[in-house]
Amino acid sequence: MTKQQTPAIRLRIDLSPDSALGPGKIALLERIETTGSLSQAARELGMSYRRAWLLLDDVNRMFNDPAATASVGGTGGGGARLTDLGREIVKAYREIEDAAEKAASARIAWLVSCRRKTARRGATGRRPITLSTRKPHAARK
Repeated sequence: MTKQQTPAIRLRIDLSPDSALGPGKIALLERIETTGSLSQAARELGMSYRRAWLLLDDVNRMFNDPAATASVGGTGGGGARLTDLGREIVKAYREIEDAAEKAASARIAWLVSCRRKTARRGATGRRPITLSTRKPHAARK
């Protein structure tokens, strides 16, 4: 952890063994809402259009109704938008995330207080030398 980073919880909700809802999918839904475009949302998140499409398809398959709809090209161009369910999914995830952060904040603060204050690696970038009572490999018998 660098000095600028603060401890954080990354929440993933496993709805079944093969479907999970986490920060990446939620960020994608939020960007679709603000941009109105799957390709623009993908660009802003630094992912390929294919990856974004696969994530959105996965989210849409998790629920009885789609979280987002997309339209292909045409005179006004294509686009994507969240459905009411999609907006509720984002809202529920963010509420669960907030509750988890509030519930864990005291314990996270305690973990931070116990954290090593200096880097574990020396100035050379190598691991520090530890003393061992074991004999070197060649001397063992």
